[in-house]
Amino acid sequence: MFVAKRLFVVLFVTALVAGTVVAQQPTASGPYQRLEVLRSQLEQVKRSVSSTVSTLKKSDDYDTQKDNPDSWYNRMKGLEKETSGLLNDVNSLRGKVTRSDQYEASDIDSVEERTAELKSRVDKALLESADARAAVSTNEGKPRKKKKKKKFLWIFGGGDKDDEYDELIGSVSPGRDRELFIVATREVRRRKYDVGRLLFQTIISTYPDSDYLPMAKLAVADSFYLQSNTSSLIQAGAAYRDWLTFFPTHPLADRVMLKIAEAEMRQIGLPDRDITNARRAEQRLRALLQQYPNSSLRPLAEARLSEVQDNLGMHNLIVGNFYYKRAVKYNKGGLKGAQSRYREIVEKYPKFKMLDEVLFKLAVTYQLEEETDQAARYYQQIVREWPNSEYVAKAKEQLELIGAEIPEPNPERKDVLPPEKESFFENFKNQFLGLYPMTIDKNGVLMTKKFDETKFELIDQVIENEGELKSSQIPKALTTVISDRSPEGGAQ
Repeated sequence: MFVAKRLFVVLFVTALVAGTVVAQQPTASGPYQRLEVLRSQLEQVKRSVSSTVSTLKKSDDYDTQKDNPDSWYNRMKGLEKETSGLLNDVNSLRGKVTRSDQYEASDIDSVEERTAELKSRVDKALLESADARAAVSTNEGKPRKKKKKKKFLWIFGGGDKDDEYDELIGSVSPGRDRELFIVATREVRRRKYDVGRLLFQTIISTYPDSDYLPMAKLAVADSFYLQSNTSSLIQAGAAYRDWLTFFPTHPLADRVMLKIAEAEMRQIGLPDRDITNARRAEQRLRALLQQYPNSSLRPLAEARLSEVQDNLGMHNLIVGNFYYKRAVKYNKGGLKGAQSRYREIVEKYPKFKMLDEVLFKLAVTYQLEEETDQAARYYQQIVREWPNSEYVAKAKEQLELIGAEIPEPNPERKDVLPPEKESFFENFKNQFLGLYPMTIDKNGVLMTKKFDETKFELIDQVIENEGELKSSQIPKALTTVISDRSPEGGAQ
């Protein structure tokens, strides 16, 4: 029997290790993640600029343009070279961080500023060069041949600049925004997130008057959220916030606000670790409840807020217990430290799942300070509001010693049970992976994580409506799926 149990544990651990890449992830604001975000942004900028250069090279007046330093071709070539140089600087810093080599924190601040400034200039150049790219002869209206054995934008390693998407991205023509949106959606569904983002971004930077622009910006945020790694979640949150800045009254605004919170929730670790993401998630959920009081998502937001606050409450409980143990068990001081942490839980998180423990230990700290009235108040709260708690008997005992009244249990709380304790294996898994169990929807606002071709999603409705989405077409429930897909391809 012992051998069987031991074998089971070994197999369980092996499965976890085999199925999960476990690494000590830096915090969201750590240097590595900041550089990873910059790398991703610069690679997308480089692909966009390189595609534009490739398109301009096909123009009829290319021979004239290449000799003119002020031509769009040479200006884009300059931006391409500048982007490559900055990308090299970022990768060099990433290498130093990875190897724990010495570097200046100001260097990261500098490349962040340079990246933001470069992106602004590239966006402006792409917009202003639209007319020049529109003059390039295209295959508009002709069947688009898909070239085999070539990767998207030779940067991916295909080695051929005549990529199947070069014309789609680089040239400008009427109706191209719709085609870009459809192809971008397809690529994201294939989990080619970088490709899809670049196509959506082309709509934003080249077709500022497009009806697809609002949903293209939202789809970019979705693509980051669906990609799910830490740097992508950081960028998803930023992209969703950017979208809300432009469209705060859109019918999807409450869903986007929830996604911002969930992007933070997906980065929350165990309560004994950094709580920055938990605090941000709490702020976003509170903002959602305040700014959209009539949202159909309110019950979900309240439930998620409760889970996030449990994480924050548990963090304070761990810290408070550290001081409590020093003061009560070892008599080394720290009573005020424990008291302040416990009080913060009581005041900020009244629905904390382990509030009975907090109340009991808070009462003990006041009792040790001979503030018996205050201690009695917390003991009485345990007896009254937590009738099934393991601390009830101890609380009654202390109330008798103090000579305070022992209240009757609140009949409305008679069925409230203490939280179930995690099983050994559940606790082991969470500790091993650094996870805190939470309810999170891993789908985007417009697209699902796992595409089902039989389902008609919000983004399909956007395509059918040629860029728009009516309030009546948005489901009340938190789902991207509107209905099953009809045999003709639309919603049933």
